Amino acid sequence: MENIKTYFFISDLHLGLDSKEIENQKEKKLISFLKFATDNCDELFIMGDLFDYWFEYKRVIQKGFYRIYAAMKEFSENGKKIHYFIGNHDFLHVDFFEKEIGAFLYYKPLTVDLNGKKFFIGHGDGLIKNDVGYKILKSFLRNKLLQRIYSLIHPDLGIKIASFSSKTSRHYNSRKHKEDNLFDIAKEKIDSGYDYVVFGHSHVRTFNRYKHGIYINLGSWLEKPCYGKFTNQFEIIDWE
Repeated sequence: MENIKTYFFISDLHLGLDSKEIENQKEKKLISFLKFATDNCDELFIMGDLFDYWFEYKRVIQKGFYRIYAAMKEFSENGKKIHYFIGNHDFLHVDFFEKEIGAFLYYKPLTVDLNGKKFFIGHGDGLIKNDVGYKILKSFLRNKLLQRIYSLIHPDLGIKIASFSSKTSRHYNSRKHKEDNLFDIAKEKIDSGYDYVVFGHSHVRTFNRYKHGIYINLGSWLEKPCYGKFTNQFEIIDWE
């Protein structure tokens, strides 16, 4: 009989967004969660936008998060897998998460079988058919040549620009939430045979049953920290 695993899911923590006091509390909660996850799950899915902005230089990474990096590394060294989905605030990942932490990075949604159930998992950005403006913006942000040129900017200035762009992107997306009906995308996937569809991005915690399947959105740690848990069934659990 196939071994049944436990999978955890988190999304949209936007580390580095708020004041130092708020960020310290968020950091403590995340480190506590990662320690809990190390003992209580087999694989962790980070559904994008772990940081409010991430731009990785060849020899420079953002300071201020070393305890989180260490906790993630410890999780990985305990034989647990980290699946990290690139979100719309992840401007450039090179190889830090893969080489130093041991995470698996995904730039597109993933189709995967978990304990005999078919999952469609992704951050959720760029999937809305009428979201033309964001798709154009995303094509620029993901352009390798433009990323290479941007990496020539001094990190102090480059990260400052990335932070400003992140705030602009967040305000844009907040205005689009009512239009960006990810549930419609989930319905299409469930109609095509998926059992579960899991997104982040919208910051709206959702658990909708549709026909034989379920659409889950993990919301955001900016409002109410939570995690998804799947073994035999999916549940969203608050993390205080």
